Amino acid sequence: MRNRLQCCVWVAVAAFALFIPSSRASTTDTLLWNTNQNQVTADIHSVPLTRLLGSIAQHTGWQVFLEPNINAPVSVKFQDLKPGEALRMMLGNLNFALVPQTNGPQHLYVFRTAMIKATKLIHPGDLVSKTAKSGKIPNELVVTVKPGVKIDGLDCIQDAKVTGQIQGLNTYRLQFKDEAAAQQAQSCLAGNSDVLAVESNFSMEPPDLPVGVGNASPQFNLTPKPSDDNNCQVIVGLVDTSVGALGNGLDQFLMKPISVAGDCGDASGSQQISHGTAMAETILQGVQANTGGKTSIKVLPVNVYGCSGEATSTFDVTSGIYAAVNAGANIINLSLAGSGDSTMMHNLIQQATKQGVVFFGAAGNTPVTTPEFPAAFPEVEAVTASGGQGQIADYANRGSFVDLMLPGTSIVPFDGQSWAVSGTSTATAYATGIAAGLADSGHNCPTTVVPTLQKKFGVSLDGASGQ
Repeated sequence: MRNRLQCCVWVAVAAFALFIPSSRASTTDTLLWNTNQNQVTADIHSVPLTRLLGSIAQHTGWQVFLEPNINAPVSVKFQDLKPGEALRMMLGNLNFALVPQTNGPQHLYVFRTAMIKATKLIHPGDLVSKTAKSGKIPNELVVTVKPGVKIDGLDCIQDAKVTGQIQGLNTYRLQFKDEAAAQQAQSCLAGNSDVLAVESNFSMEPPDLPVGVGNASPQFNLTPKPSDDNNCQVIVGLVDTSVGALGNGLDQFLMKPISVAGDCGDASGSQQISHGTAMAETILQGVQANTGGKTSIKVLPVNVYGCSGEATSTFDVTSGIYAAVNAGANIINLSLAGSGDSTMMHNLIQQATKQGVVFFGAAGNTPVTTPEFPAAFPEVEAVTASGGQGQIADYANRGSFVDLMLPGTSIVPFDGQSWAVSGTSTATAYATGIAAGLADSGHNCPTTVVPTLQKKFGVSLDGASGQ
């Protein structure tokens, strides 16, 4: 009885978790919950518990309750287990109970000692851990110098290690032994006439977790057409994780990828769906819906997350934007967010905007009004996610900087399976795809279609869509 989802009250101790060593955290986290076959497969590397439970809630329809102050990371790998066995593996030494309801979805309670203590409702959108939020990297600085100045010739940074460079911007990423050394160097560099700017480097929120689902994914019927040389060739710069092979005839719309965060090899043969792959397919869904199925649009994948696909920074994102614009991208999709108000990034976005580049950025997956960047920069169209009845999703940012609201969940195909990815990053990809499709079908440059999106998907002060 305990392994059947239809039992009266199902209580079990999840005591046999399998933990993957941290050295294996370089692959993409995947959770395949096949409701049709009643089987679960997982390959998860140190994902916060609330993020995992949020994914489970979204794709099973269960209401999930967690005992407060429990959020240990989950690392587990298994294949084709029944849901009860899968929960036991994922929850480790925690207890759980799956309780059917007479009128409504089943309730999953996760707790240490008593079910009554599981009082914290995990919303389906809780895909990003509140403990994995972005913030200042304490021992790092980003320094921009005058042309011709050598970074290793500057005073104040003799003990620093140069870990990155944006050559065209004369900008460098410096790593110090600790926060105190970084602060001391920042004060010293601020008075150096050879230094144009110095600021902290900020981490960004981890990407949303694609989850395998039983739903059928939309069918693609997208074919290429020659570009009109007399008008703008629409190129979408997808600044994200690596992008694998899309299949379904979609790979012909991908340009040769760029990586600014390390050479990770060819991702086209990956057996795991990445966030970037899900965003690419979501963008192309928007393109297909607004072009009649024929397009000259190209998507340029720019990997700013490196081989792990789990962490990036304002320095890497700025480097990715610079690479995308230099490669001809005139729409930049930024399905990422962080708290770091980077002057370096903002200056670059301002310059690119003057050249006719359009930016779409994710507002952030926390129900607050505080600004998230780069979406909060005035030149970026900030996109939040819609929930039910045309309102902002309960997990999404609703600050005054938000410009657009679009669906926050996308179902995409990958390797014969349907996958769901949710969050304001998905809403951003939809906005980008629609903008690209409208520009391409109208033989226009991307800047001309932004007012159309603002009119149709604009967000009013009460959080309702302009639709």
